[in-house]
Amino acid sequence: MRAVTMHAPGDVRVEDREDPRIIEPTDAVIRLAATCICGSDLWPYRGADSPDHQHMGHEYVGVVEEVGDGVSTLGVGDFVVGSFVISCGTCEICREGHPSRCVHAIFVDGQIGTQAERARIPFADGTLVKTPGMPDPELIPSLLAASDVLGTGWFAADAAGAGPGRTVAVVGDGAVGLMGVLAARQMGAERIIVFSRHPERQALAREYGATDIIEARGDEGVAALKELTGGLGTHSTIEAVGTQESMMQAIRATRPGGAVGFVGVSHDVQIPGDELFFSAVHLHGGPAPVRRYLPELIDLIWRREIDPGKVFDLALPLAEAAEGYAAMDERRAAKVLLTL
Repeated sequence: MRAVTMHAPGDVRVEDREDPRIIEPTDAVIRLAATCICGSDLWPYRGADSPDHQHMGHEYVGVVEEVGDGVSTLGVGDFVVGSFVISCGTCEICREGHPSRCVHAIFVDGQIGTQAERARIPFADGTLVKTPGMPDPELIPSLLAASDVLGTGWFAADAAGAGPGRTVAVVGDGAVGLMGVLAARQMGAERIIVFSRHPERQALAREYGATDIIEARGDEGVAALKELTGGLGTHSTIEAVGTQESMMQAIRATRPGGAVGFVGVSHDVQIPGDELFFSAVHLHGGPAPVRRYLPELIDLIWRREIDPGKVFDLALPLAEAAEGYAAMDERRAAKVLLTL
């Protein structure tokens, strides 16, 4: 089969790889219908991490081709959406609602890689969710978004306590931040303030429910937000970048007693203890428990109540994955869908 491998920073190749097969009774093998490139894939692409022939991709939808004897909720021919973290669904951590930190957790990127034609999914019952039927083609981008970027934005909004009467800020106008806007609006947020300098992303943010746009960053951006909120700051803030500046901007934008939901993959973030202490801000985040939200998100998409698929602004065949990485790295695209 054909699959994407990152040999080194900036070196993305589509190569032949051995077809996956059932190894454990709890495995399923799926044929990918679509996959995509994530903003977090840019960290190794830019050299912040050290990829060495790394299997790429962790967002995926497809059709089940084979199941192990221990799989009970899925069958051959089912269309499925999977989480970006493998989870058993039965351990105590999964049962408490944190499947991305399952005791058997495997990150799909690296060990499996779903920027590929096929993939073996361990613990299929605990990782994959089947759709009510075979989806119409126009639903596939939205279902693909649920696999990570929508689920991650949803978790960020949930962790930040977005809801009726709340003012929400979103730090980061990439795909996850935009999905955070959608989620906050679905949860009933009264006001959603987005930090963004990009007209195309601002337009989509407004379509998803943003009420205000701030183009300034850092402390200047925080000052502008405080002016919009009577000097108090927001009740809820979504941090969707993962840098020192974005984390401090999120904390400083949040009022005392408010909450920050942080989902940007953290790189060299250090929070001053005294500032955190006196901020009186709640922090919750990390790898999103996407599997927990998938049934609800699939239902919303299936009933066409939300359209997260609009976040994909470039579609390319899998063979042109390298161009997709370059387009996102150069900010010519917010999120690239790879067709198979």
